[in-house]
Amino acid sequence: MSKETPVVGLDVILEQLGPFGKYNIVNYALLLVPVYLAGMYGSVFVFEASDVDYRCEISACETILNDSIIWTQYAIPQGKKGLSKCSQYSYRDGIVLDNNTICSTELFNTSRTETCSSFVYGDQDSAVIDVSIQRCQDGKRTLIGTFHNAGLFLSLPLTGFVSDRFGRKVALSIASLMNCIFGFLRSFSVNYYMMVAFEFLEAGFGAGAYSTAFVLAMELVGPKGRVLGNTLINVVFVFGLMSLSGLSWILQDWRTLLRIIYAPACLVFSYLWILNESVRWLLSKGRNDEAIAILERAAKMNDVMLAPHDLAPLQDTEKPDNAELTGPKEAIQENKPSVIMQVIRSSIIRKRLVVCSFLWITCTFVYYGLSINSVSLAGNKYINFMLVAFIEIPANLACLVVLDRYGRKKVMIITYFLSAILCISLSFLPKGHPWWSLIIYLSGKFSITTAYSSVYIYVSEVFPTNVRQSLLAICSSTGRIGSTLAPLTPLLALYYDNLPSIFFGTLAIMAGLLVFTLPETINVPLPDTIEEAEMLSRGKKQSVDQP
Repeated sequence: MSKETPVVGLDVILEQLGPFGKYNIVNYALLLVPVYLAGMYGSVFVFEASDVDYRCEISACETILNDSIIWTQYAIPQGKKGLSKCSQYSYRDGIVLDNNTICSTELFNTSRTETCSSFVYGDQDSAVIDVSIQRCQDGKRTLIGTFHNAGLFLSLPLTGFVSDRFGRKVALSIASLMNCIFGFLRSFSVNYYMMVAFEFLEAGFGAGAYSTAFVLAMELVGPKGRVLGNTLINVVFVFGLMSLSGLSWILQDWRTLLRIIYAPACLVFSYLWILNESVRWLLSKGRNDEAIAILERAAKMNDVMLAPHDLAPLQDTEKPDNAELTGPKEAIQENKPSVIMQVIRSSIIRKRLVVCSFLWITCTFVYYGLSINSVSLAGNKYINFMLVAFIEIPANLACLVVLDRYGRKKVMIITYFLSAILCISLSFLPKGHPWWSLIIYLSGKFSITTAYSSVYIYVSEVFPTNVRQSLLAICSSTGRIGSTLAPLTPLLALYYDNLPSIFFGTLAIMAGLLVFTLPETINVPLPDTIEEAEMLSRGKKQSVDQP
């Protein structure tokens, strides 16, 4: 007999316990800690290896500090955005440089340039200087973010497997420990290769902490509490982003920054002993006694009385004659195909997996692309990053209002198309209007954040319990194609300032069109079996409001 048991009656019990009683609040508070840390970890490379001001070192002129603005005009050519970083005017033929050489216009041949041999840096902090990243190769610098996000291709499926096989809290605790170890070690990097190796390893083994915390939180509440829970998670994630920018601004030391933000992840490892396992996961594995014990503790904390007949279906699920108590479920047979094989054989689930993966690619590409490129906007890069992060709070509050009123599908369609219009419109805005550019930029981030939050909660609602995190991890890891490419988008601006925004808008239009092919999940209990997940597309799954 299979160990897996149906959990159809669980949503009814969760409704009785209430969406946010004392038990839920305590567990959510614990889960919000790794979520907050994940907000910093996912974008730390933006400040860790930020671009810095530098120019050629002109040995004959560097001692003339007060007149540096004057002499750089005839010693260094103008680039697209100010003085060239990588070239200087050649010295005139026959010039011999020594201590008596005078810095003047006659020293340089402004009709000929040459590559810099040494550099002078501005008063900025970045690993670009400390780990000797080769200058004038922006691609090498931006690859640090790409290596970080490429680690998610390993982390999310790996964490999803551990989570579905060994439990949510085990996966969360181990991933957090990996964050702590590899993130802390990265602060001691002495060269570029050591740094990118630890970037990959930290994300590769630790980035799944966020998705695991999210799944635990979603499985903690019933259908009515999911949107509020999702909003809390996303708002706390934003505070992590804003804290990252503020700490970077205050510390101005990337090594100290890494040590401060990664140390708390070691404390999350203690969740292995203090956090309750997901009741829904325990029931899906046939560990009913443990699940019922947790539900009874939750009822006691929430001052709710659960009648014996409420828990009876969960106690008797392995008895064939009690099938009518628990509703439709998978037949329990030894020769039944594995759940993964059922997913592969189901054309509905396969198509849904492909579409959801593309939606995720679009969200990560546009979301992270706008965040990363925000430091290139006019003004203080730390404030710009904070503003672009802060706009996510009203976006998530908007989700709280609209998702349960208008449904997931309609909200995703509108926000994808709106994001596309706003991003593409940046290319038509006349130059010299920085405030209008910032407003449209923030509006685009607002739209894609709303879409991203909607996709995250939607994907957690359309797949069955026993493979929910694995399939969510597949969508999320495939979606990291977008976040892996996003750090490279600033290079597009070297050819045309608004080329990144045009790419963002085009992808958002395609995603909006694909949403039309998906089912609506508003007020629908989480599907526990493959058949129930398929019924969403056939319109047969009862909503929680139906008798």
